[in-house]
Amino acid sequence: MHDKLDLHTHTIASIHAYSTLTEMIQAAANRGLELFGCSDHGPAMPGSLGGQYFINFKVIPRELFGVRILMGAELNILDPSGAIDLSEQTLAKLDYTVASIHGPCYSGKTVSENTSAYLGAIENPYVRIIGHPDDGRFPSDFETLAAAAAQHHKLLEINNSSLSPKSFRKNSRENYITLLEYCRRFQTHIIVSSDAHFFCDVGNHDYAWDLLKEVDFPEKLIVNTSLKKAAEFIPRLKL
Repeated sequence: MHDKLDLHTHTIASIHAYSTLTEMIQAAANRGLELFGCSDHGPAMPGSLGGQYFINFKVIPRELFGVRILMGAELNILDPSGAIDLSEQTLAKLDYTVASIHGPCYSGKTVSENTSAYLGAIENPYVRIIGHPDDGRFPSDFETLAAAAAQHHKLLEINNSSLSPKSFRKNSRENYITLLEYCRRFQTHIIVSSDAHFFCDVGNHDYAWDLLKEVDFPEKLIVNTSLKKAAEFIPRLKL
């Protein structure tokens, strides 16, 4: 399967990432990707830039080095209601968003609260992707999550960084196997992402593809293989 895109990446604007936007786009071109998405962390993440960073993406070309570019954000889910950390006015200017739970920004503790948080984010019209729902530190009801994503036409992410031996997330592989079975049942579409914090990892989805092959997950539910398929979930991706 030919992988055409990577929409969960971070630049030096995320503070704990170490490459510039130009370096990341060039790496996408070198990898042979057709679409690159920048999703730096929202302002609730300690050390990240404020909301002002996200308001002037119009100055950035939407194609460089032969690669199409989308400019978005990885939003922080803040509480069990699914509240996120950028205003509606700012969200309306972005090409897409990923919404994720991160420990330093999130107040929920139980499976019920975590599931509610994801559901609230899924119901937000500006959220297109739920990031790394595999993290066992924030367990959720995967059946409910997969069903809701299918119902609301949102993507669930298979995060390559989560599956790395260096990952700090808990039980990601086992959790993904369970989640993918529910995605198969509900015909929930997924997106494979690198979560790259350095240019070398842009488009590096090896661990994720190995897992998808192992569980024989249907290609028709993976948007990475077709920009047309991805555009069905990300309206700003005009073909």
